[in-house]
Amino acid sequence: MKSGTFPRAALVSLGCPKNLVDSEVALGLLQQAGFTITLDESEADVLIVNTCSFIEDAKQESIETILELAEEKRTGSARLLVVAGCLAQNFGDELRREIPEIDLVIGTGMVPRIGQICKKVLERKKTDRELTQTGWPDLPVQSVWVNEPGFLYTEKTPRIRATLPHVAYVKIAEGCNNRCSYCIIPRLRGKLRSRTAESIVAECRELARQGVKEITLIAQDTTAYGQDLPSSQDKLVPVLRKLAKLESLHWIRLLYTYPDSITPELLTCIAEEPRICKYIDMPVQHINDGILQAMNRRSSRKKIEAALDLIREILPDAVLRTSLMVGFPGEGKREFEELRDFVAAAQFDRLGVFSFSAQEETPAARLAGKVSQKVKEQRQNEILQLQADISTRKNHQLIGTSQEVIIDLIEHEGGNSAGCTALGRTSGHAPDIDGLVYVQGEGDALCFPGQILPVRIVRAGTYDLFAERLNID
Repeated sequence: MKSGTFPRAALVSLGCPKNLVDSEVALGLLQQAGFTITLDESEADVLIVNTCSFIEDAKQESIETILELAEEKRTGSARLLVVAGCLAQNFGDELRREIPEIDLVIGTGMVPRIGQICKKVLERKKTDRELTQTGWPDLPVQSVWVNEPGFLYTEKTPRIRATLPHVAYVKIAEGCNNRCSYCIIPRLRGKLRSRTAESIVAECRELARQGVKEITLIAQDTTAYGQDLPSSQDKLVPVLRKLAKLESLHWIRLLYTYPDSITPELLTCIAEEPRICKYIDMPVQHINDGILQAMNRRSSRKKIEAALDLIREILPDAVLRTSLMVGFPGEGKREFEELRDFVAAAQFDRLGVFSFSAQEETPAARLAGKVSQKVKEQRQNEILQLQADISTRKNHQLIGTSQEVIIDLIEHEGGNSAGCTALGRTSGHAPDIDGLVYVQGEGDALCFPGQILPVRIVRAGTYDLFAERLNID
């Protein structure tokens, strides 16, 4: 870092949209503390990775990214390597001990101080170096900043969005009280802490003013929002009703709604408000009652099927998405076949499958009846293939229908502006999760990112749709 210049920070965000919001807040706080934000890691004075550790694959990706940035620090201009997020919260001391290139470990509860901490340590390192050169010993610098998670951002917290300009995520609550036996989120994120309705609406109003057309509301359990707050207005349905009145917004989407909390009131609200996407993301994890009980889920097969029936009664055209876990301890052939038959019968529009990975210090890690990695992979592939067939059939049923899409990106063919393809999504496609709609067009007159277009579906793949633009006079 040259004398008189602002220190530069680059951040790599891993994991889910909830982690992305944390990264955006961290960027805003770094900028507030005097850092210049850069996308070029080679020119950064501070390299930061916001890690995920929800499943084993995410943990491995986090470690690999840390090691890559450690090499970048060794060969480049970076002075600090900072590890933040869930992996930092869970393994702070171990990370610092095992990877000496790491200068700072900052847990999930220390996000509001990330700018101050990085700036202070960067300045202290410079002082240490100058004192060492004059014969003074190195001064100790605190390297692990982990506390009990309690942070909750508001509409007043600085934030630099890293999404497309017309798309934004809004975290309406932090933490979780569900205590699923396989999950370490309560330890990493703390107990449920909900923002006020006033704060959420104020943030969404400002985002709309900035040109955001689509807002996705997120939390560990979105339907648990407001359970920790006394006011009847600080609940999910009243918040949705208020957001639906923001005319500049085109779509409002909910992610992570739990089957136990799917109520007629919530579904009626979604049905009555045109701006709320008829898109239900309801992670069920499993359908066998014994497995659900071992998972410490509040649901049962009867409750899950009742929720699905209620959704299809009140929102018959809703797009349904779920997440499943295979290979949980005790999942034998009979339990898996029950899950597979349920997937075939339920006919979800979208479906994700995870293999169980034991998280340290969780009750599930101590359960008997472990399933081999080979069997887990076979079961995961079997469910994915079954869902691919369902998805292909459902997509083909859309051929010939008219749809509304929001355009995310324009791709010019071979750099030639005479022909291009627009990549967009219907209200049934969540950003960065589901498939895309490819809209063929001609020249620069086609459209622009953020535009809402009427299209006709002309072709369908397993996950993506292909469309032509409709000319509406």
